[in-house]
Amino acid sequence: MSAATFAERRAALGFCLQCWLTLLLLAILVWASFAYLSLDLARLFRAESGRGMLQFVMRFFPPDTSAEFLRKSAKGMLETLAISAIGTLLAAGAGLLLALPAAGRLGPVLKAVTRLLLNALRSVPELVWAALMVLAAGLGPFAGTLALALHTSGVLGRLFAESLENAPPEPARSLGESGAAPGLAFVYGTLPLVTPQLVAYSLYRWEMNIRMATVLGFVGAGGLGQMLYYELSLLHEPQASSVIIAMLALVVVVDVASAWVRRRQMPQGG
Repeated sequence: MSAATFAERRAALGFCLQCWLTLLLLAILVWASFAYLSLDLARLFRAESGRGMLQFVMRFFPPDTSAEFLRKSAKGMLETLAISAIGTLLAAGAGLLLALPAAGRLGPVLKAVTRLLLNALRSVPELVWAALMVLAAGLGPFAGTLALALHTSGVLGRLFAESLENAPPEPARSLGESGAAPGLAFVYGTLPLVTPQLVAYSLYRWEMNIRMATVLGFVGAGGLGQMLYYELSLLHEPQASSVIIAMLALVVVVDVASAWVRRRQMPQGG
């Protein structure tokens, strides 16, 4: 056996040994987590547990399809849609304004301060923002809109700033050398290059905010989530089933609409 072949086998054996040790460590951590949390997954596969889960699911059927409750669900859908749309729109505007200094276009000091602000906004979850806004603005859609706008501003601001940093500088530089003001050079030289990416980011966050807007209702931020919490708290399973179906329908419609808009943006971005 040559020295090279022996070295290769030794290296392969060492790699495999490292893999097995890593898997063993992960298995020990998973077992320790189950033991610490006292989780008994075996209970899920017992016949008694299966019957209980089936009985629980069957309580949600058939959904409530009365005209009055359908009108109420439709109003909740529109409210949830409005919360997510307005919150995302406000966040897109604020994110673009914060992205300019965060991308270093207004100096290093403002860049550091703005990035710290963006980190603070997005590090606080939407549910925490919603709880704070409910205390500040009261129950209802306004609190949910503010919560989504605050958190999403931090997310979009960071994404927009990275898009501006990665944009080719040549078009704006050429306009500046031709005598254009810095603002005009940015609007006509840089912004058209990143607009499709900014739109795609905003649409993606809108899809996420639709789902999150339904969750924020559990802390009193309005929309379908608040309806679902109310019906579940009263053990009205058929009504809760109708609300859940309305949530799914709203998410599907928004996903299809945003995907269509993104496809329309692709030729412009290419």
